[in-house]
Amino acid sequence: MLPAPVSTQDPATATGRPLRWGVVATGTIAARVVADLALLDDAILQAVSSRTEASARAFARRFGFAEVYSDAEDRPGYERLFDDPAVDVVYIATPHAQHHAVAMAALTAGKHVLCEKPLAMNARQAGELADLARDRGLFLMEAVWTRFLPSFCRAAEILRSGEIGSAQWLQADLGFVAPDDPASRIQDPAAGGGALLDLAVYPLTWALGVFGEPSDIVARGALTPEGIDRQNALTLTYASGACAQLLTSIGADSPGEATIAGTEGWLRSAGPLFNPRELVIQAKGGPARTERFEVPGNGFGYELREVTRCLQSGLTDSPYMPPAESVRMMELLDEARRQMGIRYASDAD
Repeated sequence: MLPAPVSTQDPATATGRPLRWGVVATGTIAARVVADLALLDDAILQAVSSRTEASARAFARRFGFAEVYSDAEDRPGYERLFDDPAVDVVYIATPHAQHHAVAMAALTAGKHVLCEKPLAMNARQAGELADLARDRGLFLMEAVWTRFLPSFCRAAEILRSGEIGSAQWLQADLGFVAPDDPASRIQDPAAGGGALLDLAVYPLTWALGVFGEPSDIVARGALTPEGIDRQNALTLTYASGACAQLLTSIGADSPGEATIAGTEGWLRSAGPLFNPRELVIQAKGGPARTERFEVPGNGFGYELREVTRCLQSGLTDSPYMPPAESVRMMELLDEARRQMGIRYASDAD
């Protein structure tokens, strides 16, 4: 399950034919990712869509997109973007609850897709996307950018080397205080709000990367009156005897670290869990050392390079973040929601 180390090459460096990108949505995460996309030598910023023409045009001017699309009376702007034959691949940055419909429309229109996490609201929806991408021969990847960062891949390399022995347990946390605004996306059940869908992908990425599939999961959480989780604790156990404890919160700030304990030492990530800038390694009998990492831009270039590499090579799955793994992650999140009593409208579809 551990990914191979990333290339030491700057992700901005061109590796093949240029790809023409379309971007759906113009919010904060879209702007951060597109800022890194613009650094890639073989990326062409072809088109952007938003609900309003003003938002789409402002985003296009900011980053240099050639075309803009917005909602019309008869159809949403993203469908108009998907009709553009000049677009090769789309990046979807809408709120969680829209991922399934927008990605289905993109795949149906013949576009390759990079979709923000979570890939969908539940495993059924994620499976539908994976099936459609496979049937159409199209690329689909969930944007779990942490998996491609040099720090995460270096941690995997250290674990494979046996320097800290056999990993036995893991703790990972991620939390921040979200605005107390019922209209905000993260507080809105209709938008897939709560800590679990927004944050748990990151500690799960560490746990699945280190130990693989758990044999059991126990989930506990504190719910808001609206029925979303303010914070949660997931305990994963494995047939080997290993275990992982994962905590996420939108009601408290946390260090945002992962600690992996092995039979011959331990490893700890430092500074934020989704984009660690340091690893501290303590092997038994030796001094602790710190390895530091610098990433260009906001750090999204590595996942964007992986999408580009796959499409330039004719691959429809990333070997490091295949759709099947996204489906399995959603199955774990579905079970966690079931145990905590969290339901979304999409569960009844």
